[in-house]
Amino acid sequence: MLAEGIALGWILIVLGAVLLLVEVYQPGFFIAVPATVMVILGVLLLLGVDILTSPWGLVVGVLAAIVAASVTVWLYGRLTPGQEPPTTLSRDSLVGLEGTVVVPVDPETLVGKVRLGSMEWSARSESGEIPVGRKVIVVRSEGVHVVVKEVV
Repeated sequence: MLAEGIALGWILIVLGAVLLLVEVYQPGFFIAVPATVMVILGVLLLLGVDILTSPWGLVVGVLAAIVAASVTVWLYGRLTPGQEPPTTLSRDSLVGLEGTVVVPVDPETLVGKVRLGSMEWSARSESGEIPVGRKVIVVRSEGVHVVVKEVV
């Protein structure tokens, strides 16, 4: 039984190391937890702890796996950069934003385009034509376009 435990221990350590390498090259996959647990269980097997058939060995193995998983999750959270929750941009949140005309805007058609931040929106003017390069402000949104007026 000792030889099988040692062989299984090495298999678990190698497999865990491979999974950790995959996690390094593909972060966010979150296979670091099972990889760490595999490495810890492999080390226990190499140290002679019979985690497969002995009741006490099983308890030690389960506790070690839980501790390893918890520490890995904690470390993973500390090492990854904090991310803000994604912000959803609704058309109503555009009202009041200033932008620049990139395709001439007129009150009759939706051919005109304005750049608001890093995005371009179809636009029409509140009144009169607004040439390229002029600063505008969004007064309302209608469907999939915005209505703008020139900033004076």
